[in-house]
Amino acid sequence: MNDEERIERISAIHVAEARRFVAAHHYNKVMPRLTKLCVGGYSHGELVAVATFGYGVRPVHTLRGLFPSLSVPEYLEIGRLCVDDRMPRNTESHFMSLAFRMVKRTFPHVKVIYSWADGIVGKPGYVYQASNFYYGGFIWTEMYLSDTGTRVHPRTMQGISTGGRNGKHKTRDFATTTSMGFRKYWGLQFRYALPICHKQEWKRIVAESPVEWRRDHYPKDVDCRWQIQVALGCREECAKPPFVSNRYIRRLNTAQEVLPL
Repeated sequence: MNDEERIERISAIHVAEARRFVAAHHYNKVMPRLTKLCVGGYSHGELVAVATFGYGVRPVHTLRGLFPSLSVPEYLEIGRLCVDDRMPRNTESHFMSLAFRMVKRTFPHVKVIYSWADGIVGKPGYVYQASNFYYGGFIWTEMYLSDTGTRVHPRTMQGISTGGRNGKHKTRDFATTTSMGFRKYWGLQFRYALPICHKQEWKRIVAESPVEWRRDHYPKDVDCRWQIQVALGCREECAKPPFVSNRYIRRLNTAQEVLPL
C-alpha cells in the first residue's frame, strides 16, 4: 500500500453513519444492538472503513465460557468490520491496528478484543490471522435458508414460524419449516481473540481459559464445513449453502410472504 492509498486518519463516528456504511459494504447488513464504539477510517477525506465494538447478545455467558476471570467491562467484541472494496487488500489489517489504539484510549480497562469469523458463509478469518489474533477453535452454528437463498436466524424463525407454540416460542420443527420453504443448515464459526493487556496478564487469562488459544494452525477455506437437515433428527455433510443474499429475513407481511431487511 503506498501513502496515497493508506487510511490517513481515524475518528469515532455516530452509530447511524456506521450503519449506513455497513449496509453498503458488509456482507451482513444487520448491525449488532450492543455497540459501544464505532470507528471510521478516512482516505482523502472519504469514509472508507468502519469497525464497531460492543457485545454479543450474551456477554456474560461468553465470558464464563472463554475468559472466566474477566468482567464485561474488560473485553469487547468486534461487531462489524468492513472496508470499501476500492481500497488495497491489506487495508483491513492496517485499519484494525489503528482502531485498536482508539479502543485502548477509549476503554483503558479492556484487556481482550474478541471476534467470530463466519465460517458458515465461507469466511475462516483471514483478516484476524493477518492481524496476529489468537485462534480458539470453532463451534457449530445453525441458520435457515429460504427457497430464494436468503438467510434466516433461528431466533427469527421462532417469530415467523407458521407452526404452533413450543413454550413461549413458535415451533421451528422440520415439518413446519420445510413446508414454509426453508432448509436448515449448520456451519462453523471460528473464535479469535487479541490481547491488548500486558503479556503476563494475558498468560494468566489464557491459563484460566478452557479454550486453547494459539497463533498457528489457523483455519483456511478448506476447513469450512457445512451440514444440512435432510429429515427429522438427521443431517448430512453438504457443500456451501447456496446463498443468494446474506441479508437476514426479518418478518412476515399480511400476505404471509417473507420480507428481507
